[in-house]
Order: sequence, then C-alpha cells, then structure tokens
Amino acid sequence: MAETTTKLTAEQEQAMINDAYRQLLDSYLNSNHRKKVEIIERAFKFACQAHAGVRRRSGEPYIMHPIAVATIVSREIGLGSTSICAALLHDVVEDTDYTVEDITRFFGEKIAEIVDGLTKISGGIFGDHASAQAENFRKLLLTMSNDWRVILIKMADRLHNMRTLASMPPAKQYKIAGETLYIYAPLAHRLGLFAIKTELEDLSFKYEHPDIYKTIGEQIEESEKRRNDVFESFSAPIRKRLDARGLQYEFKARVKSRYSIWKKMEKKHIPFNEVYDLYAARIVFECPEGMDEKRMCWNIYSDITDLYRLHPDRIRDWISTPKANGYRALHITVMGPDGNWVEVQIRSRKMDDIAERGFAAHWKYKIGSGEGEEENELNEWLKNFADVLKNPEPNALDFLDTVKLNLFAREISVFTPKGEIISLPVGASVLDLAFTLHSQIGTHCIAGKVNHKLVPLSQKLQSGDQVEIITSRTQRPKPEWIDFVVTAKGKTRLKAALRHNRRGVIDNGDKKLRAFLAEHDIPANNETMTRILSRVNVSNKEDLFFKIGSGELTPTLEMVRKQSQQSKSLFSRMFHNPFSSSNSNDENKIDEAGKTETGKKINTKEVYVLKTVDGKTNYQFADCCNPVPGDDVLGYVNEKNELIVHKMDCPVAMKLKSSFGSRLVQTRWENTDETFLTRVHIEGLDRQGILQEIIYIISTHLSINMRELNIRADEGVFHCDLDVLVSDVEEINRMCKRLRKVKGVSLASRAD
Repeated sequence: MAETTTKLTAEQEQAMINDAYRQLLDSYLNSNHRKKVEIIERAFKFACQAHAGVRRRSGEPYIMHPIAVATIVSREIGLGSTSICAALLHDVVEDTDYTVEDITRFFGEKIAEIVDGLTKISGGIFGDHASAQAENFRKLLLTMSNDWRVILIKMADRLHNMRTLASMPPAKQYKIAGETLYIYAPLAHRLGLFAIKTELEDLSFKYEHPDIYKTIGEQIEESEKRRNDVFESFSAPIRKRLDARGLQYEFKARVKSRYSIWKKMEKKHIPFNEVYDLYAARIVFECPEGMDEKRMCWNIYSDITDLYRLHPDRIRDWISTPKANGYRALHITVMGPDGNWVEVQIRSRKMDDIAERGFAAHWKYKIGSGEGEEENELNEWLKNFADVLKNPEPNALDFLDTVKLNLFAREISVFTPKGEIISLPVGASVLDLAFTLHSQIGTHCIAGKVNHKLVPLSQKLQSGDQVEIITSRTQRPKPEWIDFVVTAKGKTRLKAALRHNRRGVIDNGDKKLRAFLAEHDIPANNETMTRILSRVNVSNKEDLFFKIGSGELTPTLEMVRKQSQQSKSLFSRMFHNPFSSSNSNDENKIDEAGKTETGKKINTKEVYVLKTVDGKTNYQFADCCNPVPGDDVLGYVNEKNELIVHKMDCPVAMKLKSSFGSRLVQTRWENTDETFLTRVHIEGLDRQGILQEIIYIISTHLSINMRELNIRADEGVFHCDLDVLVSDVEEINRMCKRLRKVKGVSLASRAD
C-alpha cells in the first residue's frame, strides 16, 4: 500500500525541511562530540541545492531522506560531524551531476572517501551476468574495511528506507526486505547494533509476511496483561533485594520482537500460546565511579539465585569474555513463579549503551576523543574480514553466502598454547582455527592437539579448548576439507588455495573447449558460454573448464542444425555428462511449464497470476522449498523467461532477493483444482491403534489422499512422516489441527 502525503505549499515544505534539520543539529549538539556545526551547515546547504526539485516516491522532497539518515547516524548510532556530513551527501554523487572530486574539493578527502563507498557502481567482478546488488555490496564492504563508518551510515540509510518502504511497489518491497534480512540485519548484529538489527528484522518480516506480522502483534497485545502480572510477581522480591543494596537501576521486561517470536514458532512448530519465553527481564544498573562493574553484576546474580532456581546450562558470562562485537553482559535463566524459565540480563548502563548501539556508543565514555580513535575489537574483525573481500567467490550468490556465513554465528572462545584467546563460531573445527591463524598454517595443517590430545583436522572445538596446530610442508589442501570448514575466512582461504592448485586443470579445459568450438565454427563469446553453462547446469566458467579438463564433461557433436524440429538444440547435444540422469522426457516437462502465453516477456512490474490451464501451469515450483497455494510466495524470472515460484522465506529465495531484485515478481494464486504434494510430520506417545486412527482421520474424515507413510517407534515415542496431496495451505492447517486432537499426538506440523 503506497504512502500518501498531504499536498504542502512551498513555504510549508521549506519549514518541514528546516525543522528536520534543526532536530538533526539538536541531536548532534547534545552529544559528546566536538562541535563542528559549520561543516554540517555547508553539507546541508550543498545537499539541498543538489537535490532541489527532486521528490521521493512518497511525494516528499528528496532532501528529507538524507536528513533522516544523518539524524539516525547522530541520534541512534552516535557518530560525529564527519559521518553526519557524509550521510547528508550520501546520494549526491549517485543521483546528481556532482562527482567524488567535487565532494573532495568542498569537504575534504575523508568525507569524499566515505561518500564514494556509499555510491553504487556498475560492472564488476562477476562478469556479464553479474548481480549488481552483490557487486555493490562487495564495494561497500571493501570500503568499510578502510573506514567502518561507511557501513554504519549504510545501516542508517537502510533503516530509513525500511521505515518508508510502504511507498514502494511490492516487487521492490520483496527485494529490499529480503536483502535486508539476508545481509543487513546479520551485519548489524555483528557490529553490535542490536536495536537497529531488531527493527530491520521486524520491518522485513512485516513486508514479507504481512498477515502473520499483524496476527502476532494482536496476540502480543492480548497477552500483555497476563504477561505483566507474571513479571510483577517475578520481579517484586528481586527489587526488594536490589533496593536493600541501595542500587540505582532499571528492571523491565523486554518483549521479544515479532520476528523472533515467529522464528521460534516455526522452528519448534508450536502456536503462539506455547511460546513461554515471550520476554526477557533486564536489569540495567548505574555503576558509581570507582566501583567494579563485574563485581556488581555477580552480586546481583547472587541475589537472584538466592530467590529462584537457576538453570545451570544457561549461564552466559559475556563480562569475562565479551563477544567480538563488544557486547558485555551476564545472562542467567531461572524458574519463574508460573513454572516457566525466565532469562535475566544483567548489565551496567555503559554495557547497555554498547549492547544497543554498538561500538559507536564507546564515544559516550570517551569525552573529548575524536572519531579517528581505534576500537581494537572492531578493527580486528575488519582485518579478518578483509581476506574474504579481497578474494571473492567468482559466483555472486556464493560470494554473498561467504559474507553472511559468520555474521549470525554464535561464538566460542578457544586458547592457543601461548594463552591467546581466539573467537570462532560454534561448530568451528581445528582446520578453521588453522586458517584463522594464517593461510599457510591452514593449507599445511595435518592434525591438531586439543587439550594435549591428538585429534583430526575435522575435530569440532568447544569453548575453553586449548588448541595446538600441527603442520607439514608436504601437506596440500584437499577438496573434501570444505565439508568441515565453517568460518568465512577458512572457506575463502581454502577455496583460494584449491583454485590455485587446480589452475592447470582449468587452463587445460579452457583450451579443449575453445579448440572444440573453433573446429565446428562456433564463436567462443559470452552468449555461447552462457548457453553452455545453462545446458550443463554449471554455475560459472571456471567450474565448467575444470570439469572438461578433468574429463568429467566431454564436448561432443553429433549434428549441427539450426532448426529445432531436426535438432533439440546444438547445445543440448554439445556435452555428454556421464553423471547426469536427465533425459529428453525431463526436458519436455520443463518446456511445458513456467512459460507465459505466446512466450512474451514477463513484466516484473505487474502482479503475475499463478494459474493452470488444460493441466499446464504457467509457472514452475522451486524444488528447494515445495510451496503450495496459500503460502507467501514470490516469482523469480530466470534466463529462459520462466517463472519460478519460491516460498518467501526459502533460503534460496533469500539469496535471490539479495542478488537479483530486478527479476522478482509479485504473484497471486488463482483458484485451481490441482493438488500438491507436501509432507506432514507427526510425533507423540506410542499406543496400540494410534496409526490406524491417524490414517482413518486423514483418508475418511478429511478425504485427503496419502502417497507415502514412514513411521518409527522407539521406547514408547513414535515419529511419522506422511506425504499427502493437498489443494492449499488451509487444508494442511486443518489436517494438522485435527491430528493434534488425537490422544497421544503431541506434534503435527508441515515439514519443510
């Protein structure tokens, strides 16, 4: 639904602009930064002049956007004059005739460098069919590794775009929301911008699943009184203890975001009323000068555990060993008065500021220090991240996967033999640590010693392990290592080493293919290569050349004819893949589905109606997520002008939204008599006759056709996977609801 704005006179619009700018200045003047108002004033006037007469899609003057971004940069992130100026100017080079050189001349090299990092580019490393989105994101991150303010301003820009997303058409909403959820929210988390990360997730959720978003919001409101009563009962005795200590503190319950609640419901397959940890309790105390924050946290811990039973496996001491993004707090979980577990987060005021606003909040506690002062933890992370950026994956989607890999990973801390602490994601192996230390250590690693015990390269590490890496000069990296490397740095360095080792095979394959094409008078241009890649289902040219060079693919040619009547296609016969099970019947099936009427180009700006005519669909279902009518879905137009339907939150769709936004299409289901195969998972307490009762309900009461059933029982508990044919999501929901009423059944839900 588009935003509407009341028509304002020129004087009213100017007053609105001036008022927004005054609020920006007020937030800056109330900060601890050195007061450089003159340069901010110049940047504001320059931006006003550059964007004069231009409007946003919502109808408001465009300058309101840079002012809003600069205000977020100042008020919500806490940056100073350099960042505020760059935020005001961030769209000038991209959207007007001014250049980076102009910005340098008027505002200096530092502001110009940041603006350049925020400016989109065209062309790049991924070739002719590159994803411009992935390329722009790579440029942004490369600039970030030189000056981290670039990514913080970009976060502010993305946050304001998400807050005003209602004015955009649906296909753009899907692209921006998907990109935000896939890349920007995890990056905000990694930078310690918890408040921004949470808002980005919730806003993305709002546009991808509007009905669910609204329903969860209503359920949160309905449960508020009961939740408040439980919290008051829980907090009263704790408050009494803390008051007796003479502490100044805030003690409040923070409700989980709608997105977090939905993710928990999806993960555990439970309804809203079974999400018992809807909120986390948080104690934020004022730490008097000279007092020990850490000691005060543990004193509060002692008071709480004197009153309530502690969950011993859910203590998180982020004070002794802070997270890599600077987060410090003590988390404990105790049994509340209603019999449910309650998480309590204990923080000082300083810890809370840094937790909510990230590294930029450090300035609040460094009065008089400038923006250039280094933050060691962040700089260390940026230094590690630079390896990933300098050696990007050749494929755009693989690159984004590599970037995202560790952004949301939970962390463990391990020790080197010299006692150095190294943070790694949960699930990291000995080989991950080796690559983290140095690429040469990783490529020559043969084993490890964990707590003085010899272990293989694939050994997963636990927090607190002491790890020694054993290397050999004769060791060479192996392709199978990729299966147990989980860090972004490890994967990037390993793939770079493997690419170097297989360079000879690739060059040989390249020569073989070009010789074959020349022999049959076929041009070795980009169009030819793209069609070959599509036919043999290989993502990039390097992989293609490697397969040819290693003998996995053999160029052959039986007949070359232009007419499709006489030959399926030159390119369908050009390669024989001994590992492929596809045949001509499979090709016919593909040709019958997903095409628009008369083969006309799909208009991505219009709503595409998903329908079936004479048993043939005008779309294809993605085999990665198995959507059915009623799911929140989007369409993706592939290179063949076929419409592929994905569930909105499918992992593959998330990557497509982050890389190929221009190919996304808003879709609408049309009523159909078709049925669709889906799987339902059922579990519960085993008893005689329960399977017979389940089958009777499905086939007789609900008249649903079953296609396959797998059931297993173990020590009184059964698990059942059932494949059924349904017409839409509502039919699945009705079936699961009915099955949950069967005596002994504890769970019945759609299996993704």
